[in-house]
Amino acid sequence: MKKIRSGYIAIVGRPNVGKSTLLNRLVGEKISIVSRKAQTTRHRITGILTNDDAQFVFVDTPGFQTKFSNALNRAMNRGVTQTLNDVDVVLFVVEAGRYDAKDKSVVRLLPKDRPVILVVNKTDQLKERNALLPFLATVSADFDYAAVVPISAAKGKQTDELLAEARKHLPNEGLMFPEDDLTDKSERFLASEYIREKVFRLLGDELPYATAVEIERFEVEGALRRIYAAIVVDREGHKAIVIGKGGESLKRIASEARQDMERLFDGKVYLEIWVKVKSGWNDDERLLKSLGYE
Repeated sequence: MKKIRSGYIAIVGRPNVGKSTLLNRLVGEKISIVSRKAQTTRHRITGILTNDDAQFVFVDTPGFQTKFSNALNRAMNRGVTQTLNDVDVVLFVVEAGRYDAKDKSVVRLLPKDRPVILVVNKTDQLKERNALLPFLATVSADFDYAAVVPISAAKGKQTDELLAEARKHLPNEGLMFPEDDLTDKSERFLASEYIREKVFRLLGDELPYATAVEIERFEVEGALRRIYAAIVVDREGHKAIVIGKGGESLKRIASEARQDMERLFDGKVYLEIWVKVKSGWNDDERLLKSLGYE
């Protein structure tokens, strides 16, 4: 019988390469929220996969931001660099056929003293299949990677091969978390993330990036959860966008978020959401801390 191996594995890369999709695929549940909007992930999200011979503790990080420098983005970049110092293995994710200065800015952060696996995602979207091998050669020349694994996180292709490569470098023997745990995040945190995902998915083209979610009350009554949440925006005009004509947008956000929560929590959810305006919240260190950003 194989010994159980375990360890922490960071998933890093520039925005929108599919890090959160990969985490959710590997864990088998939606732990990290996903949208087309860059920088959807703002916190370090831990997803746990336990199988017969290993426990993988994945840490999904925000996409490393080079374009903007407000307090929110500085906090997220600190999260990326700190994570790289705390884990046993790093998965550096790039998009098949696309490798530029933004990716190279992350390469410069990669640790030299622990294994880094190059994960080439979205191979299913590559128009010319014969371009993959030259692309792999180009990207892998910039760093001494422990392995190179082309995958499609969305389709689940080659993810078993990726796990096998990662397992080789897990240092610990025995479980670090109970084997049925999927994340170390609280239900309260996951509820706020599910709401924020719906805001981005439903209003991403209309609404600026300066949107957050604050859970004001989270009550558990048997199998029922009562959740009272505020969507925090930067301006009055943004509030109108979130609410929508006749309140339709806010109703849809609440309905879809509640359905996702009920699936994850395996129980009924009463969800009440309203909208608050806090001007300049994403560049205010005190407000960011109150919203859970370090």
